[in-house]
Amino acid sequence: QVQLVESGGGLVQAGGSLRLSCAASGRTFSIATMAWFLQVPWQEREFVAAGSWRYGPSYYADSVKDRFNNSRDNARVQACLQKNGLDPEKTAVYYCTASNKTDYDAISKYEYWGQGTKVTVSS
Repeated sequence: QVQLVESGGGLVQAGGSLRLSCAASGRTFSIATMAWFLQVPWQEREFVAAGSWRYGPSYYADSVKDRFNNSRDNARVQACLQKNGLDPEKTAVYYCTASNKTDYDAISKYEYWGQGTKVTVSS
């Protein structure tokens, strides 16, 4: 059992930046990959960024605008997402997710999900 809690959402101007954080707890030793997805109301969730401790560096849907970092030690397991150049059409809830597998953007491969944090982009 893994629990994920997102934080850092809020109101930001279009073109601005925001930093999101995700803290993992529970049986975190099993986590191989952590990722962020976003969901615009009435649309499917979209992959944003991910990273695996086992097989590679961070992977981005838009490497120009986004920066991802995950880390773990005896005290913390977390993933952070730096969003830059926010699109006014992307007011959305951002979800942190984690998997025991190493797939980066296949939503069906992720076992654990947070409750989301809303990012509102003003025009």
